[in-house]
Amino acid sequence: MTSKKQRRAEEAKGRKKKKSTRILYFSIILGGIVALLVFFFVILFNALFPPVDMDSLKKKEKQIAIIYFSDPQERFLMPEKRYVIKEEDPAMQAREIVKALLEGSKEGLVNTFPAGVTIRDVKVDDGGTAYVNFNKNLIKLHPGGSTAEMASIYSLTNSITENVPEVKKVKILMEGKELLSIKGHISTKNAFRPDPELFAPAQEKRS
Repeated sequence: MTSKKQRRAEEAKGRKKKKSTRILYFSIILGGIVALLVFFFVILFNALFPPVDMDSLKKKEKQIAIIYFSDPQERFLMPEKRYVIKEEDPAMQAREIVKALLEGSKEGLVNTFPAGVTIRDVKVDDGGTAYVNFNKNLIKLHPGGSTAEMASIYSLTNSITENVPEVKKVKILMEGKELLSIKGHISTKNAFRPDPELFAPAQEKRS
């Protein structure tokens, strides 16, 4: 038979065990709350003070580029000087040239690509061919016609080869795939070389 002393000892032991259990549960709950608060404040801090991209803070050097658009009669290509970001990589430099061309003329010349056409990427192979990849609006929005297609093709080709010495030819792609033609008048299956004969005669060039 259990004595009174033993019962008191067992009761004390039980109370101690319950107390230890309560302390353990409390510690777990408190730890969870602290972890949630830390997580919340980390997210809040990152939202209020996002990490600084040091590369974006560096002021990129710019250079003058010659971008070709059509003359008002759409017979010749005419040069327009533009400032573009200077890139060491030929493909990146070619992309900057294409972006300037797609932005359109700032001096009243005729744009050779419709608004809405965007550049996806540019790659340059070891042979000096630039693969210029446009979005699907190239054929969707292009007005078509042999004159307009030629203006698009050669304003692109001459602008890139004029400003990127590593590029000798330009191949047009759309959504990463080969393009047979823009609107059916001029084949774009092969890469194009620059054609200086399309430049406006000296007397028609702007100063």
